[in-house]
Amino acid sequence: MAKADNEEEILPIVDDNGTVIGKAPRYVCHSNKNILHPVVHLHVFNNNQDLLLQKRSLAKRIQPGKWDTAVGGHIAYGEDTLTALKREASEEIGLKDFTPIEITHYKWQSAVESEIINVFATISNSSLPTKNDEIDDARFWSLAEIRENIGKGIFTPNFEKEFANIIDTEAVASIIKCREQRVVCKD
Repeated sequence: MAKADNEEEILPIVDDNGTVIGKAPRYVCHSNKNILHPVVHLHVFNNNQDLLLQKRSLAKRIQPGKWDTAVGGHIAYGEDTLTALKREASEEIGLKDFTPIEITHYKWQSAVESEIINVFATISNSSLPTKNDEIDDARFWSLAEIRENIGKGIFTPNFEKEFANIIDTEAVASIIKCREQRVVCKD
């Protein structure tokens, strides 16, 4: 099993507002969709406004082999959101020096789990790994290429929803463009 699928890892249990109300092992959180736990997602854009996606390792229990958000991972019990984001970015794609842009958070429920997803974006043209124990591949996709492949079973359902409802919007495009040009933005 991939390192990221450590089923004994202790995760915080949170209420709908993200307030920690308990803790449980990862396998418990992933087997009861009534237990809400927090995660981080980082969408990495390059200067061409292409979006980096990772292909989930075939060793993953949930959605193996599907293309997904560049970085996605659990917040460990006792860990703050930004620390988790930086840790996950380093572990998954080797990205260490970046400025996160907070986008939003929302609740996601699948057939096996419920998460509060904290969504961030950043701009990076760094050379990133294409395979490690976390991912089987990673590459930049144009937004048009992503739009053309939505609904074809290539992406995780969560990525498709997040892309359509959050990432592929004028608001996020404007934030990314402002930050890339290093101008003051109205967030």
